[in-house]
Amino acid sequence: MDTPGCGRPLEIGEPVPDFALTMVQPEERPVSLADYRGKTALLLGLYRGVYCAFCRRTVARLGRIGDRLRPLGIETLAVIGTTLDNARLYYRHHPTRMAIAVDPALITHRAYRLPRVEATWEVVSAKRVNTSGELPEALPLWEATKALGRLDGFQPTASDIDDGKRTWNQSVGEFLIDRDGIVRWLYMEGATAADYNAKFSSEEQLLSAAHALPPAPRGRLSIDTRETGGRASR
Repeated sequence: MDTPGCGRPLEIGEPVPDFALTMVQPEERPVSLADYRGKTALLLGLYRGVYCAFCRRTVARLGRIGDRLRPLGIETLAVIGTTLDNARLYYRHHPTRMAIAVDPALITHRAYRLPRVEATWEVVSAKRVNTSGELPEALPLWEATKALGRLDGFQPTASDIDDGKRTWNQSVGEFLIDRDGIVRWLYMEGATAADYNAKFSSEEQLLSAAHALPPAPRGRLSIDTRETGGRASR
């Protein structure tokens, strides 16, 4: 079945499209799928802007498990739908050990066939959520977003407000891509209001998928974005 605005969803076993983006963490430099192909598997997360409290938590979760994935031959990369300047500002105050790239035009999201939510903002914002379990009870989406922002001490910038207007209906997705550029596991939000922010993949799901990947060949190059600035190291 096709997804609105992006055609048929990617499926397990399919090759993924390349991407060419700018990394903001741990250093500013170009990054593409070619940097990983043939060297290491990649857990790629495609998210809305930093204004999205749910996305901020998911990126933080990827950062926590990155050290557990690296010995399995898997690197992590989160792609955020905001400008380089805005991401630079946010992650200057909220540094993370994982690789972060930006895609303000959501080109990668479309290339990976993530759908846009079909429902109106009025319908979506009325949906009650407590995805992270941090709130005393489920709240309407926009109220939950603001409540989580208060917990975080998050102050939106003008760019965040603009990102929210442009990208609120963009679904998010996570793709475990092997060294040959093939999808081996994925999670995608759907195109309906019911699917929007309904849940995110758990650390247990990610680690289970990671352990199911064939091990990296001995002596194969791997990429350590923390210590080598993205250069390949043995």
